[in-house]
Amino acid sequence: MSPVPNRFPMRSKKPSVISGEHFRGENKNGVVAVAGIGREITNEDIDRAVESASAMQLPSGWEIFSRLPQEFIIDGQDGITEPMGMSGSRLESLVHVVTGPSAGRQNLEKAVTRAGLEVESMMLEPLAAAESTLTDDDKEYGCALVNIGSEITALMIFGRGAVQHTAVFPFGGLHFTKDLAVGLRVSIQDANKIKQDFGCVAGFLLEEEERQDVIEIVPVGRSETRGLSREILCDIMQPRAIELLQHIAQETVRTKLQIPSGVVLTGGGSMVRGMVEIAEQVFDAPTRHGIPEDSYFSGLAMQVRSPAWATACGLALSSMREQIREQNAGGRSATKRVAEWFGNIRGKFK
Repeated sequence: MSPVPNRFPMRSKKPSVISGEHFRGENKNGVVAVAGIGREITNEDIDRAVESASAMQLPSGWEIFSRLPQEFIIDGQDGITEPMGMSGSRLESLVHVVTGPSAGRQNLEKAVTRAGLEVESMMLEPLAAAESTLTDDDKEYGCALVNIGSEITALMIFGRGAVQHTAVFPFGGLHFTKDLAVGLRVSIQDANKIKQDFGCVAGFLLEEEERQDVIEIVPVGRSETRGLSREILCDIMQPRAIELLQHIAQETVRTKLQIPSGVVLTGGGSMVRGMVEIAEQVFDAPTRHGIPEDSYFSGLAMQVRSPAWATACGLALSSMREQIREQNAGGRSATKRVAEWFGNIRGKFK
């Protein structure tokens, strides 16, 4: 939920990422008559078409968080992604609309404001993760991005270059930690360290020697240690991993959307050893970790080369690209502005 600072000069507003288990995604459509001169489609026509698709009755206290255009149809011709400048009399839009409780946005804005910053824009967490990890081909041919956080897991399915489905689940990496805390009778802090240092959710990845390795743990309220084999640790974690991933896989099946490019796992909760291998079996699809693209981050590449950084990096990239579009008439080249932007970000990590 932390805002990523914007390093272009003379700007004080910051982008923020939003998440929550109550978000809902729906595919809607809207139609408008083209009002441009000579029936040429303008930005205003596009905005009206998107607004038309977003016209929906919402529960009290809810609002629209994102309007994500999927494609446009001009006089019956579909599959158009950039209708600007084309001619026609009837413009139809297909839009993925994400809604949720207003309180989540309001509380996030308050938190950012109290930190002495201003909110530049809001962006859905899985959309930010996709920004830094998915290729154009992934989005075009179809893939599922699964962002596993501490307490929430978000699914976003892409196809034909756009978001086709969004779902949020009330579970994440913390479930593994709680299982270990209860099963081993250790503190949450110790359980989290055991998970990170020795955890594995795929027993077939363990070598014979690893299976016999003994970890020394200290139960809560005790001073003496006791041994725990890596094999037993895996036996505790693997069923939970399969259970959680099956919930997500069932959602992808329910949508009947194809994901030939496979599944991309992001978020800190996806970093447990064996998560990719188990997900590949559960989804029956190619699976990989989503790693921010090296070419975007230059000297920071090695520091952010992790699924845990996918959302933060995507948020920074999205903000940078938006600011470059706004400043494309400036004197500095786009390449120089990008270098300066990431150079300033790099200074924050020293």
